[in-house]
Amino acid sequence: MAALEPLAGAVVVDCTVGWAGHAVELLRRVGKDGRLMGLDLDAENLPRARERLEACGGRYSLHHSNFAGLPAILTSGGIEQVDALVADLGISSMQVDDAERGFSYTRNGPLDMRMDRSRGRTAAQVLATIPEAELARALHELGDEPDAEGVARLLVEARERGHLETTKQLAGVLLQGQAWRLHPATDRWNTHPAARVFQALRILVNRELANLESLLRVLPGVLRPGGRAAIISFHSGEDRLVKSAFRSGLRSGVYAAISPEPMRATLSERDANPRSRSAKLRWARRIDS
Repeated sequence: MAALEPLAGAVVVDCTVGWAGHAVELLRRVGKDGRLMGLDLDAENLPRARERLEACGGRYSLHHSNFAGLPAILTSGGIEQVDALVADLGISSMQVDDAERGFSYTRNGPLDMRMDRSRGRTAAQVLATIPEAELARALHELGDEPDAEGVARLLVEARERGHLETTKQLAGVLLQGQAWRLHPATDRWNTHPAARVFQALRILVNRELANLESLLRVLPGVLRPGGRAAIISFHSGEDRLVKSAFRSGLRSGVYAAISPEPMRATLSERDANPRSRSAKLRWARRIDS
């Protein structure tokens, strides 16, 4: 909220509304004279978000949409530009904790990973057909997997022996094929062998980096003069895209100011909520005219 400075009467957008955690606070800040538009690629989040926003009062609308299509959504609502925008990238805790969604390597369920279960190929379908070289590239670029080629070979060999259709099957293959050593430092977290692979597959299945690039491209045009945007990323590839776009916009005069460094969760916050440990928030403010 400090980065966005939403004022009474403002028009604001939550690009990843989820269960309306950010949206509720934004709607409270803009008040009865303001307006909020919430987007989510996962239609299953919208009923809960609507329930929470309805309790707040104020004007809002929710849309089952990818944020890459933000300009069209704004136009459909009679809005040209907005005062503030937030995008909280990646998946939500609710999605991770639902075993049926297939996002978690600690909960057994179908290997789905689609944020929108009404369309697209599942992670199991992608794993069944993706060439080994392409898989290795995805593991390296999307999962920061240090042994991308070795892991890709391991998964191709596993699928040749049988289907990889559940999260338990995939995690089991990775646990058997890789070492998992505890990190000696007390303030560091050790990484499960499946963590990077699950991340890479999720990003690949949902085309997350391509969608983010689309949002960053249209962002200056949807912000009013002086408008602000805040983007929270959880993956190094996402953060690089945001940092590059904001710095480029600052150099070209599109943005008047950007966050010099990403805002991070404190150690106490990370202890209370380990999922926040990789979160990075960057903000940008458009020029005033």
